[in-house]
Amino acid sequence: MAPAEERYPKPEFGTPSPSGFLYAGISVAPPHIPVVQRSAERDDALEHCRTLARRLADDSAVVRARVFETVLMPPLKGLPRFDVLVLVETSSPEAIAGVRASEQFQKIGADLVIPADNPVRIGDTENPADGTYLFNHFTAADGDAALGVWKGLTGWYTSKVGVDNSTPLRALDDSPFPFINYARLPAGAVPFVLNQVLRPSFHRFVRTRLKADQMRALPLMCRPL
Repeated sequence: MAPAEERYPKPEFGTPSPSGFLYAGISVAPPHIPVVQRSAERDDALEHCRTLARRLADDSAVVRARVFETVLMPPLKGLPRFDVLVLVETSSPEAIAGVRASEQFQKIGADLVIPADNPVRIGDTENPADGTYLFNHFTAADGDAALGVWKGLTGWYTSKVGVDNSTPLRALDDSPFPFINYARLPAGAVPFVLNQVLRPSFHRFVRTRLKADQMRALPLMCRPL
């Protein structure tokens, strides 16, 4: 029998994005159950972030600023309980510091900020710019090695689950998450989860490989505003 990675051949990787990224996670009213219900407090925070994102987008160093509302928060130990996310794409990694120091970004009041770049990608996560999005937070002792593991798992996701895009955000500073996989999902949050956990190959291949490399995947599934 062929090795697992040969049964799930890697997709074609595209040219890394030249942009920089600022990931901002905000815990406003995290739920007690996995499915995130409406909250007046969260609605106010989302509108606040949308206003700031529009202002940030006027900065010549900002390519785009997107606000996301978490819709599914799996009950996993160590999962960041962010029910509001802001992702700012800058013109380059060198532009991150100036945008991060700006009054508009500071007013977001994030609980966690991760400046990042993109070392490799699949497809175009921003096209189309709607649907359900995944922010998968990876823990690992070695960020570069973890990205290699992620590349080895991509074939399973493209062939078995139908994910056709992925933009790993590699942390540029010390972070609890060396990289966050940012991807647009082929279906909603619940179908995506079920499409993984109900497949024996997910447990034999994906989970086994992550465990062997002492990595954890902590996903939040979100919708953009």
